[in-house]
Amino acid sequence: MQIDVWLFIVIVLALPPAGAGVMWWLVQRFSTRSAAKATLEAERVVAAARAQADARAKTIELAAEKAATERRQALDREMQSALAEVKASQARAEKREEALDRKLAQIGDREQKLDARDQKLEVLERAAEELRAGLEADRAQLRDRLQQAARMTVEEARELFLAEVRRTSEHDAAALAQKIVEDAERDAREKARQVTLLAIQRYASENVSETTVRSVKIANEDVKGRIIGREGRNIRAIERATGADILVDDTPGIISVSCFDKVRQAIAAETLQRLVADGRVHPTRIEELVAQVTRDVNERIQKDGQAALLETNIRGLHPKVVEAMGKLSFRTSYGQNVLRHSVEVAFLCQMIADELGLDGNIARRAGFLHDIGKAMDHEMEGGHPAIGVEFLRRHGERSEEVLNAVGGHHGDIPSTTPYTPIVMAADAISGARPGARRESMEMYVKRLQQLEGIARQHRFVEEAYAIQAGREVRVVVDAKKADDAYAFQIAQDIAKQVEKEMTFPGEIKVTVLREVRAEATAR
Repeated sequence: MQIDVWLFIVIVLALPPAGAGVMWWLVQRFSTRSAAKATLEAERVVAAARAQADARAKTIELAAEKAATERRQALDREMQSALAEVKASQARAEKREEALDRKLAQIGDREQKLDARDQKLEVLERAAEELRAGLEADRAQLRDRLQQAARMTVEEARELFLAEVRRTSEHDAAALAQKIVEDAERDAREKARQVTLLAIQRYASENVSETTVRSVKIANEDVKGRIIGREGRNIRAIERATGADILVDDTPGIISVSCFDKVRQAIAAETLQRLVADGRVHPTRIEELVAQVTRDVNERIQKDGQAALLETNIRGLHPKVVEAMGKLSFRTSYGQNVLRHSVEVAFLCQMIADELGLDGNIARRAGFLHDIGKAMDHEMEGGHPAIGVEFLRRHGERSEEVLNAVGGHHGDIPSTTPYTPIVMAADAISGARPGARRESMEMYVKRLQQLEGIARQHRFVEEAYAIQAGREVRVVVDAKKADDAYAFQIAQDIAKQVEKEMTFPGEIKVTVLREVRAEATAR
């Protein structure tokens, strides 16, 4: 449009004046039409702008209404939450008020009870004061009567009165102690019986244990001559190679082997058996067989030790400890194989510890090793518990529970852990079960005599008899000198002395009999 205006201006300037007027008129008309057209365009633009503004305004209005609605909903939710919290607080406050009311009511009842108790205490105190005053009066009256009747001084009467009170108190104390001990023993005996029976039922082993070989059977008496040899060279060669004593006497069909070392005794007995079976008896053959049997026995020791370890599932033992345990297969205690006894005690200890809530692994390890000192007690001084503790310490055993159980299972040292009495109980169970051990007649008679002698040492004891193969001792006391309470005390004293001075499997029952015998003679 601007180009057209300028074009007209250039044309007007170029035309003459007459043409210029015509051109001016054209320009004016053209300008009027352009202005009208511009006005229409402007009105159209304004209308479009107004329409756009109206649409924008509606959009803004809708957005504002939506925001207002969301804000109103949020405020409603907050108000509802606040109302819920207020209601919950009110409910809690009401509950607290109710609790406070109940506590106040309880406090009121307690105060009433305390007031009533105070009143009762006041009444009892007054009664006690009256009773005390009456006792003082009775005591004064009794003192006067005693002085009048016996012409005693106050000091003499006091001594007589105190002596009577002392005798009465001792009798009451003995009766009370008897009841307390009986109740405690009944409960402890029941619990111990339950645990012991459960352990015995869970573990069942052989009833008869093997024994070590101490004699060799021969087919005829000519074999004895070959064993002795010319001028005794064969028997000396056997004794020199094995370290055992070979006893060839008049006993028919037997050659005896004697040695304090059970391993050497086994080597000598096995060598003799092979010599008798082979028939060739001379010093060279003897040396060969002793070397061969020694290797076989050592292999058996290792095999038995490893087998016992696998059976008891014990780990971390030194090879020397395993070897020592294997040697126990050649050792017996009253006919019971010590290695099998150790395995049995190990399992019994674990079962008892499990029942008592203790560590079964520690108990099993302590029970398995408790008699290890018997494998070398002939080589060292001292009892096998002390020897076993020293041997285990020297070969890496660091568990104080195990060491204390090994050293104290015969009461040689104080028990510092609960595993020591468990080993002691399991050891007694294993040795006391039927068929486990045997006892020589001499030791049996000696034990019975010792048991009866301990019982006869006590006051007022007239006679004592050991019965039930030494499992029970019956004591007869003088009924005129010992009352029922003192009879119970005698039974306790005898039992304690037997535990202290005697070694026995299982338990020994002490029964004290007190009876009155009335005698009369008719003439």
